[in-house]
Amino acid sequence: MLPYLLDFIIGLGIGFIAGLLGIGGGFLIVPALVLLGEPIHIAIGTSLACITISALASAYTHLRRGAVLFKVVLLKEAFSMPFAIVGAYLSYVTPEKTLRLIFAILLLYLAYTLLKGKSKCGERSEGELNYLRVPVVGILAGLTSGLLGISGGVLNVPLFNTYVGLPMRYAVGTSSLSLFFTALAGTFGHYRLGQVDVHMVLLLAPGLIIGAHYGALTVHRVKPSFIRSLFSILLVVIALKMLV
Repeated sequence: MLPYLLDFIIGLGIGFIAGLLGIGGGFLIVPALVLLGEPIHIAIGTSLACITISALASAYTHLRRGAVLFKVVLLKEAFSMPFAIVGAYLSYVTPEKTLRLIFAILLLYLAYTLLKGKSKCGERSEGELNYLRVPVVGILAGLTSGLLGISGGVLNVPLFNTYVGLPMRYAVGTSSLSLFFTALAGTFGHYRLGQVDVHMVLLLAPGLIIGAHYGALTVHRVKPSFIRSLFSILLVVIALKMLV
């Protein structure tokens, strides 16, 4: 009974963070699965399967609040989905130590940008968005998703906000829906390679769904500066764990 409760708590915590920040939670799922004994290649594939669940639960809440821009989602995913499959196959031929190093470097860089940068929270009209930049976000997020099993959400939100021009709450909501499709494509590639632990996905699913829903509801009720600081510390700790 205790192991099942632990899986639920892990899924609940990761799902909440994913819903709150508009990310898939792969940066937490992958190291958590590795620490639980999963080989990193299996952890990456399983992570993407979990992300499809948490992203869909989070997106549902954001959709009900009208914080999703469908045109951006469709344009981005036209590039993200095929490149996520490419990334999945690249991860298959990449040594485990290399993947760990890439993952740790990415987390440390994200921690630095979160502490240094400041979100642009001002509202913009849809006509001011730079749609020509959306495919670039799609390619980068897709490759990152398939290669590292982190859904690409850690790139979606900041790039949607600062590079494309989406207001923050729309960046989070739009990212949540686009993550579902990107992660689904990456999961397909990893599943065909035998790199998805379906049993583990089912154990984490209930917590992921509940956590993602309440995380999305909390987006407008907390100070962004507090979230960035806490998030940065968490990224550094996980990165160091992956290097040990």
